[in-house]
Amino acid sequence: MLNRLFQPSSIAIIGASREPTKLGYAIVRNIINSGFKGKIFPVNKNATKILGLPCFPDVTSISGTIDLLIFSVPAPAVLSILKSAIDSKKEVKSAVIITAGFKEIGPEGARLEKEIQIICKQNNIHTIGPNCIGFIDTATPLNATFSATDKMPPNGQIVFFSQSGALSMAILDWAIQEKIGLSKLISLGNKIDIDEVSLLEYLANDKSVRVILGYLEGIDNGRGFMQVASWVSRFKPIIMVKGGASASGARAASSHTGSLAGKDISYKSAFTQSGVIRAETITELFDIARAFVSYPPYSKNSLKGPRIAIVTNSGGPAVLATDCIEKSSCSGKLKMAFFTETTLNTLRSNFPAGANIYNPVDVIADANYERYKLAINEVHNDKNVDGILVIYTPVSKEQPEYIARATVEVYQKGEKPILACFMGGEIASHGIKIIKQAGIPDYPSPERAVSAFESMFQHYQWQNIPLKRDKESKGTKSPPMLHPGTLCSTLLTSGKNPTTDEVLKILNNYNINIPDFRLAQSLEDSIDYAEEIGYPVVLKVVSPEVSHKTDFGAVKLNIHTPAELNKAFREIMDSVSRYAHQSTIKGLIVQKMITGGKEVIIGVSRDNQFGHLIMFGLGGIYVEVLKDVSFRLAPLKPSDVDAMLHEIKAYPLLKGIRGEEPSDVQSIKETILKVSQLVTDFPGIAELDINPYKVFPKGGIAIDARINIH
Repeated sequence: MLNRLFQPSSIAIIGASREPTKLGYAIVRNIINSGFKGKIFPVNKNATKILGLPCFPDVTSISGTIDLLIFSVPAPAVLSILKSAIDSKKEVKSAVIITAGFKEIGPEGARLEKEIQIICKQNNIHTIGPNCIGFIDTATPLNATFSATDKMPPNGQIVFFSQSGALSMAILDWAIQEKIGLSKLISLGNKIDIDEVSLLEYLANDKSVRVILGYLEGIDNGRGFMQVASWVSRFKPIIMVKGGASASGARAASSHTGSLAGKDISYKSAFTQSGVIRAETITELFDIARAFVSYPPYSKNSLKGPRIAIVTNSGGPAVLATDCIEKSSCSGKLKMAFFTETTLNTLRSNFPAGANIYNPVDVIADANYERYKLAINEVHNDKNVDGILVIYTPVSKEQPEYIARATVEVYQKGEKPILACFMGGEIASHGIKIIKQAGIPDYPSPERAVSAFESMFQHYQWQNIPLKRDKESKGTKSPPMLHPGTLCSTLLTSGKNPTTDEVLKILNNYNINIPDFRLAQSLEDSIDYAEEIGYPVVLKVVSPEVSHKTDFGAVKLNIHTPAELNKAFREIMDSVSRYAHQSTIKGLIVQKMITGGKEVIIGVSRDNQFGHLIMFGLGGIYVEVLKDVSFRLAPLKPSDVDAMLHEIKAYPLLKGIRGEEPSDVQSIKETILKVSQLVTDFPGIAELDINPYKVFPKGGIAIDARINIH
């Protein structure tokens, strides 16, 4: 689809310049110096030659077809030139619009950008930009950017794409200095055509790409991104840095769920559910990439388990590495390997008394080539070891080289991943050079090496989740398909927020357990209904304007007698008249009082990019204080719900502690899946809270709930 963009046979640079300070000059220079073998057509009506190339006054003067148009002219000129190229039958296949001044400057720029987008779509012209720096393809080779350097990064198997042009420039300069091999570097700009979704689709089949890296600030097609990323990440790791993750970017909302679910939570959930590894920094992004380039998924020496062995000549760094492994946060977590007796006996019989034969293996400071080689080889051969971290701190000038050689010799067996951490400066550099030349990733600190292992194991776990069918954990099954029925359709498509009694009816229609209740219009009705339901009861006002009833004194609990109900009724009406006197009172709910059980919350908020975001956590009035919650995007699979439950810190409370009977976790799982189906059936639901949902040793029940319609 994008081959004629990244491997064009002819390029026209609109706005090429003779002035070294102009972007049009840098673009032509970079294309020439990159070694591009195709035809190059600079376009400038005021020049005859640019950098030795014949110059053309306009695009129509170029004979033959043009695979790629690169624009570096003022924004108002782009549309007319593009139309001219199309009308003159140049068979343009792709375009890069470097030019800024479109939707980022306001409505007029947005209008112009939309016109260009329509023209490109109508003529099947795949376009990067506008407002971008262009792209680099080291395999073609082609540098179609205006970068300050005309050097190319080393050819490699990493793609980096970015919504920030300035960051792309910095990464390019850094990759050249650090000799990091890139297949492509792509600046997306305003994304009028090529975005992260279409790019992932193309990169999935690009044989020059092994690892996909990206910097994102926003995703326009959230669902499309998840669908494509879920497929591509199975065989090519996708690692992303997300900008705009601070709390100041979070959306405020009236419900518990909305106030807890900032935009960053949606991206975190989307990445988790589509196998995307999230890096917190650009440094971490490339740390992880190096590991995957050396040990690609499905290869013989990829990481296939969480058990890590450490070989070191220094106790301190090994302790730090051990701490990082024990604190590992990914699902399933890394852990320290326990060696077999065969390994321990071999190490014991060959090591001096001061050495440690257990994990981490400390060969002590005076270790020679033979001792290091023996240690690395033995743990490599141990069936209880999945990955090895070799740590070295400088002792003598000669030592780094022979320890590096010992590491490389074991690495060349190619059966298990080895990461290195040669710490230090000039002395350590002699070993680092040997390590890197062999293809072993080296990290300046043990923490960074462990983080890379963690990402490798996270991806291994993702690969082992079946793509077509979600493996259901024992006792966890999706609820049967439910039919919304006339009641739900009427209440949830009216454009009005349903009242509490209506919300309870909706939940009941989806087979979510609710307490017995009646809607009363008077004190007399309330007393009659309480007798029918049976004391104790709860009394709460029903009003479209009163959401959090506790805040207004509009709910009374644990009412045991008609006299108590009489008093509660009058107190509620008095409180509402004082604090919410303009509210419309539909009536009062008389509801069976449910005591005991543990309180959890199940909630939903709607994200503009990704759809419904479902929350689970500790319930009751303290949810926003404790914030012990987890999120996933609907529709949910049973495995998603399992992960949500295990992520909250309070999960052990549900399983029962200190002799307590365990709660019926299965009822929570089924209720969450039913809520997922409810909001999938009715996309107009903006927010939903079931708070609290009380769970017992057998069964659970939704005590209170609210729904906001978009």
